[in-house]
Amino acid sequence: MFHNREWGIMNAESSTDLLLLPGLMCDARIFAAQLARFDGAVAIDGFGERSRLSDMARYVLDSVPGRYSLLGHSMGGRVALEIVRLAPERVARLALLSTGTHPVQPGEANKRRRLVELGRVKGTAALVDAWLPPMLAPVNRVDEVMFDPLEAMCREVGVEAFAAQIDALLTRPEVDGLLSAISCPTMIAVGSADEWSPPAQHEFIHAAIPKSRLTIFAGAGHMLPIEAAGPLNDAIAAWLSLPTN
Repeated sequence: MFHNREWGIMNAESSTDLLLLPGLMCDARIFAAQLARFDGAVAIDGFGERSRLSDMARYVLDSVPGRYSLLGHSMGGRVALEIVRLAPERVARLALLSTGTHPVQPGEANKRRRLVELGRVKGTAALVDAWLPPMLAPVNRVDEVMFDPLEAMCREVGVEAFAAQIDALLTRPEVDGLLSAISCPTMIAVGSADEWSPPAQHEFIHAAIPKSRLTIFAGAGHMLPIEAAGPLNDAIAAWLSLPTN
């Protein structure tokens, strides 16, 4: 269900101060460096084949009780916003990493569905080979220590979870009206070399959310929690020190 820093399965009755939500085709392993750094942090171990962001949000709210500092990476950022929509009182702080708030763009559905079809026809390995490399900065695509664990994670998550999560992203709700109502301390972070969710998207989010801070990590791509683990962890520590309402 979800993991703590020792990678043990947590009891559903536990609570946490820092809750980490992974993105598309990822699980708790994307947050290995964060789980190692922050005592008591919990990472949701993926969203399985849930095909609506609202269902993912309700799963998190039902699985992890209490109030928390909520960090979402990529698709996990969109899930975090749905949690804010459903239960704002449960979110003490918010962090949105390598994500977006825009509606479905022209051509996006076809591009995403072609990847699903590739996976179903040629297998998970072919899907991961096509999808994963552009998610990292070019220099990190050839770093085996960084790339190989990500590749293994994505292959284990599999095609059907990827397909369900694509459905969730293509049916995502409008959030423009939600952003301006967010009142908790909010961290926005992105890699300068993120080709999928570029810095401009995060500048828009930063402008829309009061009390938000934007950090751009030089040289990192979309897989920010791994590509800029040390500097990101320092930014998370500063964010966790901010007072809440």
